Amino acid sequence: MEIEVTEQAAKWYEEELEISSRAAIRFLVRYGGSGGLQPGFSLAIQMDEPEEPAASTQVQGITFFVEASDAWYFDDKSLKVDYNSKWEEPEFNYI
Repeated sequence: MEIEVTEQAAKWYEEELEISSRAAIRFLVRYGGSGGLQPGFSLAIQMDEPEEPAASTQVQGITFFVEASDAWYFDDKSLKVDYNSKWEEPEFNYI
């Protein structure tokens, strides 16, 4: 599994969450929501520090990661976080 976060998506997180570089954002699995890869679950975000990352990347000084305990959700797919200009927010793509 890999994570790719575009520059535009990273900028959105930086501005929306009012964070500075050297922050860390975890993509974690939550019960409920819609549009997720696994039925009944969806992705959430949380400011956190990596402990046992299954995948991580750094964009504009921000670390984006998924912990090993949430890797099951991706079913051997990678996560691409892009910016959707129509909705003016990030979107998750599983590739």
